Amino acid sequence: MMRMGEQLQRIGSYLGHLVRARTRHGVHSPFVYDLITHVLRPSNELPEFRTIEGLRADLLASDQTIRVNDLGAGSRVFDLPSRAVADIARTALKPPAQAQLLFRLARYFQADHVLELGTSFGLSTLYLALGADEGTVHTIEGCPQTMRIAQHHFDQLKQRNIHPVLGSFRSRLPETLAKMSAVDLVFIDGHHAEEPTLEYFEQCLAKAHSGTVFVFDDIHWSRGMERAWEAVKAHPRVTVTVDLYDLGLAFLRTEQAKEHFTLRY
Repeated sequence: MMRMGEQLQRIGSYLGHLVRARTRHGVHSPFVYDLITHVLRPSNELPEFRTIEGLRADLLASDQTIRVNDLGAGSRVFDLPSRAVADIARTALKPPAQAQLLFRLARYFQADHVLELGTSFGLSTLYLALGADEGTVHTIEGCPQTMRIAQHHFDQLKQRNIHPVLGSFRSRLPETLAKMSAVDLVFIDGHHAEEPTLEYFEQCLAKAHSGTVFVFDDIHWSRGMERAWEAVKAHPRVTVTVDLYDLGLAFLRTEQAKEHFTLRY
């Protein structure tokens, strides 16, 4: 369970975010203003969204239990290796609004080469693959039983542009990057700790370019993740960052001066 100190840290981080956050009317960067208008705010639903959300409903109603090999920072909610699928779906999956934001990011930036660290049950992967419909999504997952369920979802929806990779991020990320000519969008999820997050970020930078967007999950999950986010913001190749509280976006746009945004959208 989440300890009292962790609860207070999360409350303090969220209140600080609310104080600092701007709406689009307080943003003077044309790039970020367009990002808010065309990516962050739209909520148009495609028929495919309902299909993916149908999978979420099935997971939430499941009575299945699986053994989870958690190679990341662990779970704040569960300590036992055997977990109910419904409980994992309720606590670990990206909510629909965040998952659909991933779709819009992939679509808006026309991402052909997408990398996801942390497949889970594959719902965010499906949204990314739908957004990058003319590209390929490479997704790495460390838990065999979790990946088995994700693969079933990929097959069920006949989503053919997903390349799943089973294994730890440390062992499989280098070889996955070696097979990719570039990374256009990277979603770093599944290992919520400071040092690994920065390690994976540095590795992915080798294949990144000026148009690459990095998406970091749960940047305020812990003090360690907040330090990792500050290090990303300070990185010499990062020019624009957007703090959405649950997600952090980092851009390498060489044509822009360094600027950081905290948004309420």
